[in-house]
Amino acid sequence: MFTVVTALLATCLLALVQAPAQAAGTLLSQGKPVTASSTENVGTPASAAVDGDAGTRWSSAATDPQWLQVDLGSTSTVNQVVLNWESAYATAYKIQTSADGSSWTDIYSTTTATGGTQTLTVNGTGRYVRMYGTARATPYGFSLWEFQVYGTSGNGGTGCSTTNAALNKPATASSTENAGTPASAAVDGRNDTRWSSTAAEPQWLQVDLGATQSICGVQLSWEAAYGKAYQIQVSDNGTTWTTVYQTSTGVGATELLTLTGSGRYVRMNGTTRATQYGFSLWEFQVFTTGTTPPGGGNAVLLSYKKPATASSAQDDAQCGGCTPAKAFDHDPATRWATAAGSGWTDPQWISVDLGASAHVTQVVLQWDPAYASAYRVQVSADNTNWTDVYSTTTSTGFKQTLNVDGTGRYVRMYGTARGTAYGYSLWTFDVFGTGGSPTAPPSNPPDPGSPQHIVFQDDFNTPAGTTPDASKWTQDTGPGVNGELEYYTNGRNTTMDGAGNLVIEARKEATPGSSCPTDPLTGSTTCQYTSGRINTSDHFNFTYGHVESRIKVTGTQGLWPAFWLLGSNFKTGTPWPACGEIDIMEHIGKVPDTVYSTLHAPAYNGGGGFGSPYQVAGSDFSSAFHTYALDWDSSHMTFTVDNNAFFTVARSTLETTKGPWVYDHPFYMILNNAVGGDWPGAPNATTVFPQKMLVDYVRVSQ
Repeated sequence: MFTVVTALLATCLLALVQAPAQAAGTLLSQGKPVTASSTENVGTPASAAVDGDAGTRWSSAATDPQWLQVDLGSTSTVNQVVLNWESAYATAYKIQTSADGSSWTDIYSTTTATGGTQTLTVNGTGRYVRMYGTARATPYGFSLWEFQVYGTSGNGGTGCSTTNAALNKPATASSTENAGTPASAAVDGRNDTRWSSTAAEPQWLQVDLGATQSICGVQLSWEAAYGKAYQIQVSDNGTTWTTVYQTSTGVGATELLTLTGSGRYVRMNGTTRATQYGFSLWEFQVFTTGTTPPGGGNAVLLSYKKPATASSAQDDAQCGGCTPAKAFDHDPATRWATAAGSGWTDPQWISVDLGASAHVTQVVLQWDPAYASAYRVQVSADNTNWTDVYSTTTSTGFKQTLNVDGTGRYVRMYGTARGTAYGYSLWTFDVFGTGGSPTAPPSNPPDPGSPQHIVFQDDFNTPAGTTPDASKWTQDTGPGVNGELEYYTNGRNTTMDGAGNLVIEARKEATPGSSCPTDPLTGSTTCQYTSGRINTSDHFNFTYGHVESRIKVTGTQGLWPAFWLLGSNFKTGTPWPACGEIDIMEHIGKVPDTVYSTLHAPAYNGGGGFGSPYQVAGSDFSSAFHTYALDWDSSHMTFTVDNNAFFTVARSTLETTKGPWVYDHPFYMILNNAVGGDWPGAPNATTVFPQKMLVDYVRVSQ
C-alpha cells in the first residue's frame, strides 16, 4: 500500500480536505525515504534534505556526478520542485522522475544555475524524484538544505472524511509512563491530555474502531517526546498487522498522514524515540472514507494448501518442481511457473479448489519477473463455467492486492498476455474471503517484545589465544564461495587478543590438498590464503530483533570482511538464495570509505541484491571500530552505522517493487574475513598480510 505524508498544523485538516489546492500542490517529500550517491560525513545525511529543518543539510562527496532521490511512496504528479542550496551548489543539474527508481526521465535541466533557493515549475509523473548534479560550482560537493517536491499523490481523491473515527474509541498501549498518561487520553478529543509510554523501544498505541473501515488518513499530535521512527499499521483482528506508512525521519509536532488501508484496529508502532523520554501523543486521530471494504472483517485465507491445477508447469534445471501447489504453500521462496517452451504462449492459467463454495473478497498475487501484463481473476462453482471478478490489461507485476466480490468453489488466474518473452510465474496466489473449507496456515512469529531483552551476547573477553566459545559459535571450515581464495581453518585464524576482541586473521599461507580458484599471483589452484569464518547455526537461531556488533574491519586490496545472517533452513537443504540472506555489513578493501548492507532472495540476489552503501567520503572504515546494527521485524528492516540509520526496507515496498519478503523464519549469524572473490578482486602485490578483523562484541535483543 502506498502513502503520502505532510506535516501540518492540526487546524489545517479541514483546509486540506475542503479547500481548493494551490498551484504548487501538496508537499509530498517531507519525511519520505531518501537516498544519495554519497554523503560528505555522518553529519550531512540524505535524510537532512527532507526533514523540514532548514538548519540541517545533505552534502555529497566532492566529485561529479552526484544525486539525491526521494521515494514518494506511490506514483504522483509532480508540478513543483524547490531546491534550497547551501553555498556548495550545482551549476548544472537535472530534475528527474522514475516509476521504478531505475529508469529516469528528465523534467528539468540547467547548466547555468546560480544557487540560493530555486523554485522550479515542472510537469512530470513518478514515484521517485531526484536531483542529478553534473557540475559543481565549488571545489566541494553538492549540498542542499532542503529538497521539496510538490504535486498530487496517486492516492488522492478518496473522499476522506474529516470526522475522527478514533474519537472515544477503546484504546490500548504497550505501556504508560504513569496513571496520568493513559492510552485513552490520546483519543479523548482534548489537546491538554496525553498518552505517554515508558522510555524504551518499541512502543505502540492502538485504537479499536469497532468494525473494519477503509482508512485514508491518520493525524498524530506529538508532545515534545515524539517518534523519530514509527509505522502506522492496520489489522482486522488486533494480532496480524499490515504497515501502511512508515518513516525513520519523523519531525514531531503535528503530522497529517494520507494513506490507504483497511482494518478494525489502527496503531502507531514506535521504533525509535527522538528524545531520552518515551513516545507521547496529545491526540491520535483516524480518518476513513466511511465505507467498509468487501468481506468486512471476517475474511480469512482460504487457499492455503488447497488442490491446485494449471495449464502447464515447469520442472527442469531452471525451475525444478515449479508446480501449481507452490503458489499456495505460503512459502514466498517457492513458485509456480508455466512449462518452458509450451507454456511460453498465451493464454495460460492456474486455479485452486477451495473445497466448498466461498464468498471471495480479496486476491493477492505476488508475481515473479515472468508476470502477466493482461489477466483475469475468475470464480466458478463447477470448474467449468467461469465468471470474471477482476480483469486488467495494464498489469506491471510484483505484488498486487485485488479487492473483488464473487462466489465460487474454484478461483483462477487466467493470463491472456505475458509481460515478458517467458511464461507466467507466481510466487504466491492467496485467496481471502468467507466460507470454503480453509486450512489455517502456520502462525507468524511474534515481533520483538517491549522492552527488548538481550537473548545472545558474546564480549570475547577470554584470554589471548583462546578460540571462540564453542557453546555459541561453530567453526565453518573449508574453501569459501563466490570466487574466494582462502581456506577457512578450524580455529587457527579465530582467536582472542586478550583485550576483549575476537581476531579473525587472514594470512598468506597455503593449505596443502585444498582447492580454490586460480590465484593470480602464483597461478596455483591450491588455496594460498587462510582465514576464519564462524557462525551460530548449531547454537543460536532467531527471527526478528536488534542485532549489533562493534567491528574494526580489514582494509586492503582483496579483503572482504562481513557480518551477516543466513536463513537457518539452508542447513536443512533449502538452497541459496531461497533461504534468504541479510548482509548487515560488508566491506571491500578497494573502497575504504564505504560499507554495504544488502538483502538477497530468489527474486533479487547477487549483483542484483537489494541494498544500499553507507559512505563517509574520504574516510577509511578500517582505521577505527564502528558499530553495525540491524532492527528487524515483520514489517521492516533498518540498517545503521554508528547509530546513523541509512537504509530502511519496508516490507510493503519491497513486495511491490522487488519481489517476495523471505525473512519471517529463523536465521543465524556469520562473521568472516574473506580473501579475494568476485566482488573485491584478488590480493595484488601491494596487499600486506596478515590482515586482522577485530570484533569487540555481538549482541541480539528481542
